[in-house]
Amino acid sequence: MKAQWMLILTLIFALITAIFAVINVDPVRVNFLVTQADIPLILVVLGSTLLGGLIASLLGMLRQFKLKRTIRQLEKRVSELEREQAESAAAPVPASPDSQGTAARGTENV
Repeated sequence: MKAQWMLILTLIFALITAIFAVINVDPVRVNFLVTQADIPLILVVLGSTLLGGLIASLLGMLRQFKLKRTIRQLEKRVSELEREQAESAAAPVPASPDSQGTAARGTENV
């Protein structure tokens, strides 16, 4: 459901941006680092929106990659701990010297 709302909001944003860009078609002077250019405002608006979307997508993909890597590491750790727990449960528990001494003293008193 959340993905559907995100899609709807994205489409509404795209529609508003497109309407805004079509209304503003006059050329504007854009200053780059070493040069200037007269570019229609529609291209500046659409280009900026596209560049912002690409940057947001790349940051989202980077976050997903990090989260997947963390999940893999945690799953590996869980499997190691489960294996250790299974091995310790299968191993016989040696009787402690204290419990043997108590048992031996208990039989002498009888």
